[in-house]
Amino acid sequence: MSQTLNASTLLVVPLAPLAGAALAGIFGTTFGGNWIGRRLSHTLCILGVFVAFVISAMTLKSVAVDGARFNQTIYEWMVIGGLKMEVGFLVDGLTAMMMCVVTFVSLMVHIYTIGYMEEDDGYNRFFAYISLFTFSMLMLVMSNNFLQLFFGWEAVGLVSYLLIGFWFNKPTAIFANMKAFLVNRVGDFGFILGIGLIVAFAGTLSYAETFAKAGELAKMTLPHTGWMLITAICICLFVGAMGKSAQFPLHVWLPDSMEGPTPISALIHAATMVTAGIFMVARMSPLFELSDVALSFILVVGAITALFMGFLGIIQNDIKRVVAYSTLSQLGYMTVALGASAYSVAVFHLMTHAFFKALLFLAAGSVIIGMHHNQDIRWMGNVRKYMPITWITSLLGSLALIGTPLFAGFYSKDSIIEAVHFSTLPGAGFAHFAVLAGVFVTAFYSFRMYFLVFHGKERFDQNPDAHHHDAHDEPDPHHHHDDHGTPHESPWVVTAPLLLLAFPSVVIGFLAIGPMLYGDLLKDSIFVNSELHPAMAKLAAEFHGPAQMALHGLMTAPFWLALAGVVAAWYMYLVKPELPAAIKARVMPLYTLLDNKYYMDWFNENVLARGARLLGLGLWKGGDQAIIDGAMVNGSARGVAWVAGVVRWFQTGYIYHYAFAMIVGVFLLITYFISWPQLMEWVKR
Repeated sequence: MSQTLNASTLLVVPLAPLAGAALAGIFGTTFGGNWIGRRLSHTLCILGVFVAFVISAMTLKSVAVDGARFNQTIYEWMVIGGLKMEVGFLVDGLTAMMMCVVTFVSLMVHIYTIGYMEEDDGYNRFFAYISLFTFSMLMLVMSNNFLQLFFGWEAVGLVSYLLIGFWFNKPTAIFANMKAFLVNRVGDFGFILGIGLIVAFAGTLSYAETFAKAGELAKMTLPHTGWMLITAICICLFVGAMGKSAQFPLHVWLPDSMEGPTPISALIHAATMVTAGIFMVARMSPLFELSDVALSFILVVGAITALFMGFLGIIQNDIKRVVAYSTLSQLGYMTVALGASAYSVAVFHLMTHAFFKALLFLAAGSVIIGMHHNQDIRWMGNVRKYMPITWITSLLGSLALIGTPLFAGFYSKDSIIEAVHFSTLPGAGFAHFAVLAGVFVTAFYSFRMYFLVFHGKERFDQNPDAHHHDAHDEPDPHHHHDDHGTPHESPWVVTAPLLLLAFPSVVIGFLAIGPMLYGDLLKDSIFVNSELHPAMAKLAAEFHGPAQMALHGLMTAPFWLALAGVVAAWYMYLVKPELPAAIKARVMPLYTLLDNKYYMDWFNENVLARGARLLGLGLWKGGDQAIIDGAMVNGSARGVAWVAGVVRWFQTGYIYHYAFAMIVGVFLLITYFISWPQLMEWVKR
């Protein structure tokens, strides 16, 4: 083991953001007396994340170049029987890559927040939250055991609740953060069941010990059922991933979480919280490889999410919601890759997506600032003339998202489509169709937004809501601007992160595809049974370098589908802008279905929520009040009172009554003992 990785240095990575969060959250808010001002608060938080990023980058270099690894217990919390509960770090290629992505995107978001939240009263509190979020995510990705993984898992859920509901006086934000919290609890119930099964049958919380016993687990069945234990474990774990990574039908929380400020949209929905489920399944690859049923389930769920969430992006008019549905669709792509046993491809897309999706979210926020808080893309147009940096970075992010050859998204997205094509699992055919169709859909909605915002005629003076913001709008942190002012470029603290994110959005795929998919970086992090699941082996046989792949990509179906999507968007929104309204009138039932998000929210609120309330009411009125309180508690008391009332008549206080009762009692006893033997004799005859 290389000496370049030591526990003390690695501990600094999660603890530096935690220190910044604690100082800003305690001494920078009314809770601690506002001892430190805004400048010191954001400096401490940014410094903490910057230190974490520098050490993460050094760690990645040591892991990738020197082959350094780390897997040790940092702190032993308690031992119950043979079960050890510990805090420990596992640092290999997968962890080091995730550490760099999380800290870099978080650093960009921290810097961006200085400009975006400059006039918000909760400025210091916001910095404390996003630094705490970074700490939670780092604890999750660095863990070497299920206990710490679950701690990080729940911590990011808790902090996302605080961030989505950051503007706690806004009813829609409170509804959105409660929705996110409850939907994630559904997923987390499955997740903790999966961990419980591992503890029950493997007797350990350690990753390494669990993987060592994976072969034994694969031979067991779940008691009292015919189900394979490993399938039950994997599906339970994946249900947790469905909640965190917003897979159908547990996706409903993510679009509503746009109610939070734009910086956390980028932080939660680009590199961190929503990718936790993808990371977890990739980390658990030695378990998932043993269950084809679980992999097929993952494949189909991911395919549904990738295609059908993309359709919803087509009809959105809020600039942030278009990007949010794009995130849902891309998470579906990552999940499809997991189901095809192309775990390294899923993680590769996770990384490339983190950069270009953070860029698109932050660019959307920059547009919102420049447009004086207009979020409706129908009332924008020709913004590139006023916001050149935001325009060019948005274009680069959109090109990466749709999979343009040489851009980051191309390498990861094309690899996913190829991997699914090679998969032999049930559901692979549907998944391949879904990811191919999703290419056209992604290109269409991405460039619909791009053309409506940055090209065409200026429409910001026609906005009917210019004087009364929609209920879904963010409280304007830049309220000193005039609603009808012309757009303007954002300050450098907003545009600098855009430029820094644009660079990896273009080049990271070209640079990283070799070492991540076909090199040694993830070799000991991810296990694939290439005999049963040959997708990665076939991909490796066809790979002849990133340049050759990009050249070949110009002749493949995904490229032409993406080009068709861009051309369709250009024609419909720039050349013939009346065409979308005409199509909408023709397919109004379909539009209504999409506008109501497949009625998933209606079903959840009217069937599940009301059903749960009715069940709760029945258990309360019928079970608690009628049976427990009424029959068992009050009923037994009434029974005792009735018996006591009857017996009371015999307690007169007169001696001759008691003497008479004694005589009657003796008479009955004598009769019983004399008559009983004679009766039994008679019966025998």
